[in-house]
Amino acid sequence: MICPSLLLTLKNPVVLRVGKRCNATCANIISLKGQHLPWVSEIKYLGVHVVRSRVFKCNISDAKRSFYRSANEIFGKIGRFAPENVTLQLTQSKYVPALLYGLDACPLNKNDITSLDFVVNQFFCEIIFTSDINIVSECQQMFNFRLPSEELVGLQRKGRFISSLHCV
Repeated sequence: MICPSLLLTLKNPVVLRVGKRCNATCANIISLKGQHLPWVSEIKYLGVHVVRSRVFKCNISDAKRSFYRSANEIFGKIGRFAPENVTLQLTQSKYVPALLYGLDACPLNKNDITSLDFVVNQFFCEIIFTSDINIVSECQQMFNFRLPSEELVGLQRKGRFISSLHCV
């Protein structure tokens, strides 16, 4: 169901279908203003990319792109010669939130979570100049660095999001 008040506030309203008949050809929908609403395969709403699928699903490639964009921006300013603890603190406070933004609302499967961890682990390999995942894991434990899988699966983030929904 399309909320008319939402359609009036969007500049370029579109329609996305999620469910068993997501690939079915649909009739055109006309808004209250008389404009035709195009059918799309992906929308961005509040920073989360929702894709057409049989089940509610989000696209995490934009989240990974945001992570790399943030990392490259800060590396461009501080360079690669900053102390590792400074770089790791920036990673924890700036890069990982860019990676996890909006993913509390998305149902992520194991492949998605593994992909997010891979992005962070590869970044760690660049920071500490190694390709050994055991060394990376040991450094993450030594600096109390939590991977995205630990952040998302942990009850803290999901629980806070779900409880905020019940309060509304």
